[in-house]
Amino acid sequence: MSQICLYLDEDILERSLVKALRKTEIDVVTTAEANNLGRSDEKQLQWSTQQGRTIYTLKVGDFCNLHKIYMVQGRQQAGIVLGKQTYSIGQQLQGFLRLLSTKSFEEMKNQREFLGNFMK
Repeated sequence: MSQICLYLDEDILERSLVKALRKTEIDVVTTAEANNLGRSDEKQLQWSTQQGRTIYTLKVGDFCNLHKIYMVQGRQQAGIVLGKQTYSIGQQLQGFLRLLSTKSFEEMKNQREFLGNFMK
C-alpha cells in the first residue's frame, strides 16, 4: 500500500504548513508549484487525481458537492481532505500525521475526509 501524497488547494496559503509537512517527509505540492493557480475546483480535483494526489482544501461546501457529483456519476478521484481556516499549523500537521498513519492512498481514493476527525 502506498503513502498518500498531498496537493494543497490555492486557499491553503500558509507556507509554514508546507514546510512542516515536508519536514516530516510528507510529499506535498501546492497549486502555485503545479502552475494551477486560478483553475476551477473541478480542474484542481481532476489534476490531483491525474497526479495521484489527495487534495486538501478549505472549500468545504464546494468540494462536498464535487465529491457527491463524482460519486453519483461513478467518476474516480484521488481523495479529498477538508479543513477549516481556524486550524493552527500544529493542528493541521497533527491531523495529517494521524490520517497518513491510518490510511493508505488506496484507502483514500474516492473518499472525503474531514481533517478535524484526525485531530485531538
